[in-house]
Amino acid sequence: MDFSLTPEQGMLQDSLRKFLANEYGFDSRRKRAESADGFSRDTWAQLAELGLLGIAISEDDGGLGGDAFDSMLVMESLGRALVVEPYLSTVVLGGATIAAAGNADQKAKWLPAIVGGETLVAFAHGEPRSRYALSHVECTAKADGAGWKLDGQKAVVRDAATADVLLVSARTAGSTSDEKGISLFLVDAKAKGVAIRGYATQDGGRAGEVTLTGVQVDKDALLGNAGEAYPVIERAVDRGIAGLCAEALGIIDALNEATLEYLKTRQQFGQPIGRFQALQHRMVDMTIRAVEARSMAIVAAAGANDSDPMERRRKVSAAKAHIGQCARYVGQQAVQLHGGIGVTDELIVSHWFKRLAMINATFGDAEHHLGVFSDLLLKEDA
Repeated sequence: MDFSLTPEQGMLQDSLRKFLANEYGFDSRRKRAESADGFSRDTWAQLAELGLLGIAISEDDGGLGGDAFDSMLVMESLGRALVVEPYLSTVVLGGATIAAAGNADQKAKWLPAIVGGETLVAFAHGEPRSRYALSHVECTAKADGAGWKLDGQKAVVRDAATADVLLVSARTAGSTSDEKGISLFLVDAKAKGVAIRGYATQDGGRAGEVTLTGVQVDKDALLGNAGEAYPVIERAVDRGIAGLCAEALGIIDALNEATLEYLKTRQQFGQPIGRFQALQHRMVDMTIRAVEARSMAIVAAAGANDSDPMERRRKVSAAKAHIGQCARYVGQQAVQLHGGIGVTDELIVSHWFKRLAMINATFGDAEHHLGVFSDLLLKEDA
């Protein structure tokens, strides 16, 4: 298989990296993370002008009609620069899910606004007791007149406080852990009965606890068919995992480059510490992990589009598990090789490592996905 970039993909990657190098330095990123919104709306508008907010959306719906590898290149570059803008929430999880499951009216209403940067979306699915179980939904939606009434709680919803619309999963039938009976709703974040407690996360991002108390939505808020949203949610999460794998790859490469440069310049005993063979061996191991991570990120990008749910989950879980292990190794080694400054807030190395730790915990850590992959292998052999 040929993994080389097409000329168009090469241009996309080069232009985005140049843009981020010029506009998104470490100090600039810190100011964005510490602002009231936790990101820059000006930068978000610039990403929209570059067409990046519509890269995963078809041309018929106002996007660029890019494929999974185009999205991978974007997420890789955003990871390298530690971008805090809500790309994963709004574009990868929100826009792509509406494009996949929405009707013509919903696509016409929401997708152009997402592509243009006017509307931000948060994927409100996880709950306080759900952990990594996608079918665990306690939030309820009951038919109420011509619409629905929602009640329940959503936990650690990425970018919830700044979202204009929440993509909320709720149970319309069945018991708490049933795959059938789950529905998706588009809920105005400022609707009566919606309460959001936002907070900063360890990686410089933002998340929020969402409480829904008798929230009234009309019938047009239902995304897809009632009670049949589990496959849509599963696919959205797999798409999100593929995006996170690419983001982690960008960070791993950046950590390796920064560490190699440090080994070349840090002097000890009258010579660069990179001349010591033990440290060279560590650097080689980190490079090998980066190569492995790139291979698995490609597997995840290809797998996220697989129409077979079992095959898709097998590839995505394999990638999430292995990249999680690679990220932990590279992050730990980078911090150690930088010595005492490796954990300081003033050095970007510690921020790359924190983001890798958060990526590992999102949508299931390495151990969880290793278990999922093993279970799928046993099913194949049964």
